[in-house]
Amino acid sequence: MTTASPPIARLGDRSLFPDLQPRAYLNHAAVSPWSAPVQAAVAAVAADYARRAARAIPTWIQQRSRLRAAIAGLIGAELTDIALITNTTRGVTDVALCMSWRTGDRVLLFQGEFPANVTPWQQAAELFGLSVEMLPLDDFARSPAEGLAALQAALDAGGVRLVAVSAVQFQSGLRMPLAEMADACHAAGAELFVDGIQAVGAVPLDVREARIDYLSVGGHKWLMGCEGLGFLYVRPERLGQLRPRVAGWLSHEDGLRFLLEGAGHLRYDRPIRRTADFIEGGAGNTVGCAALEAAIGLITQLGPAAVFAHVQDYLDRLESGLIARGFVSLRSRDPAARSCILSVLPPNPGDVLGLQRELAERGVACSTPDGLLRFAPHWPNHPDEVPFVLDAVDGALGHG
Repeated sequence: MTTASPPIARLGDRSLFPDLQPRAYLNHAAVSPWSAPVQAAVAAVAADYARRAARAIPTWIQQRSRLRAAIAGLIGAELTDIALITNTTRGVTDVALCMSWRTGDRVLLFQGEFPANVTPWQQAAELFGLSVEMLPLDDFARSPAEGLAALQAALDAGGVRLVAVSAVQFQSGLRMPLAEMADACHAAGAELFVDGIQAVGAVPLDVREARIDYLSVGGHKWLMGCEGLGFLYVRPERLGQLRPRVAGWLSHEDGLRFLLEGAGHLRYDRPIRRTADFIEGGAGNTVGCAALEAAIGLITQLGPAAVFAHVQDYLDRLESGLIARGFVSLRSRDPAARSCILSVLPPNPGDVLGLQRELAERGVACSTPDGLLRFAPHWPNHPDEVPFVLDAVDGALGHG
């Protein structure tokens, strides 16, 4: 009996996506398509539960430990720093509820952030008597120095407990200077929470190097898993100050003993685990875990740095072609502030939705966050697609 060779990921090769319909899929900032390995991983879970039902559970519980290790390796963390969550919002909400807040603590957010990194903090403010303040992103868009100066001024006013920001802004693709922001926060006695869903998987990010305190990431965008499964990173030094307000029955140490070891083990006083996964209070998303492990396996083969460089080459070509056609690019001129997103305004900005529909009919998938036309390629996209995309743009604008 021979063992099948593991699937091989190659930059610019979409052969692992044989069912993908758009000729140029440039919408990974929204939802990534499932690769053949992801589909196979999901099918393996389904087949195992169909055969063994409850007897399959131990196998897939062990798989979650492998997944945490794979995630930790991807972001420079340790396995015990990682909790598996349903989505980015869940991670934001869990930290917002578990923080040891003091009445009057200030929380700094940014105008223009995706609501997932705003709404939970607003709700926590009502519950715990916090002050939520919005800072402009425009300062960072002009230059990191201006943005950091504005952040420093807000921190200098005192009382800031937490700053929440996205690693990459979903509208413009602006990549934030996280390490510098973390240093400013820590010097002021504050902590940094990062929504990493538009970065992790395609933009290199090391939580230790960036000194991030919390990182929440959904798995269905740049990680290329499926909806319903992501992860939360908690810096070990911050774990002790989180209160287990979201704990459930599986948050306890040895929480499964009463089901596996006979009579006399049913207790309600077992300590809550002091690892990040204490927030995993109930049954997990087994299918999502299998999908994400398969997807991360492909990204790990390539390495986020190589993926990032590959996408920059693609976006350099696409951006120059769009600018030549009268589009206005929001991509930063500073390479350090770039991500894998290119957002533009077309020559007729009032018809962005119509332009997106026309492009879709011509085989180009993109999206329109808040009135912008957003292109988001990933490692399977080959730069040779760019002439096809520009031809589709010409046709959609009526130039073809």
